[in-house]
Amino acid sequence: MSRCQEAIILCGGLGTRLKSVISNIPKPMAPIKDKPFLEFILEYLKRQNITKIILAVSYKYKIIQNYFQNSYLDMEIVYSIENEPLGTGGATLQALKLIDGDNAYVLNGDTIFDISLSDLTLKDSKICVALKQMKDFDRYGSVNIDKYDNIISFNEKKFTSDGLINGGIYLVSKDIFNGFNLNSKFSFEEFFQNNFLKLKARACVFDRYFIDIGIPQDYRKFINDNS
Repeated sequence: MSRCQEAIILCGGLGTRLKSVISNIPKPMAPIKDKPFLEFILEYLKRQNITKIILAVSYKYKIIQNYFQNSYLDMEIVYSIENEPLGTGGATLQALKLIDGDNAYVLNGDTIFDISLSDLTLKDSKICVALKQMKDFDRYGSVNIDKYDNIISFNEKKFTSDGLINGGIYLVSKDIFNGFNLNSKFSFEEFFQNNFLKLKARACVFDRYFIDIGIPQDYRKFINDNS
């Protein structure tokens, strides 16, 4: 099977928890020194040999569109524009219609997880998620897998001394939503957790640099990391 070279970035978030440090711009455009956070994601995807990117945009999307236009670092950029916020699931469902191949990577526009995308494989599943090994955390729920890397359960957010969290990068089949009765607006995370057995969901574990700029302290940390 040829390697996937298309990626969807979910850029529709309002960034409400970041309002104290950024305002009136989409969260992926949060400034890091002299460039937006989204530019770091695109540079990462270029290193991963991605050739086409679909930006799933909503809130003040013209700011993103005017900045990146239709290409960046020789990668084609296509916009999947939400007329109203569709949630991460609805945004992914709409964006998948714009990919050319049979599958695509899906990434959050406020997270960087410095993994090798080619390590994610579907085999006979509809989705493979990148998991991050974490210690002493309570901000995230955790994921349990078996010895074959199949997902077997999810745990709610609580203090966990050692566990695996969803790193926000997925390889998905273009037909992942086929056969489900879905609203146009829904959460991808909830869909994933509610249907992981039917999707034969699998995982790949990494211990790599991970940052989610969704809260001010981690946004500042990323700025410091890139000083």
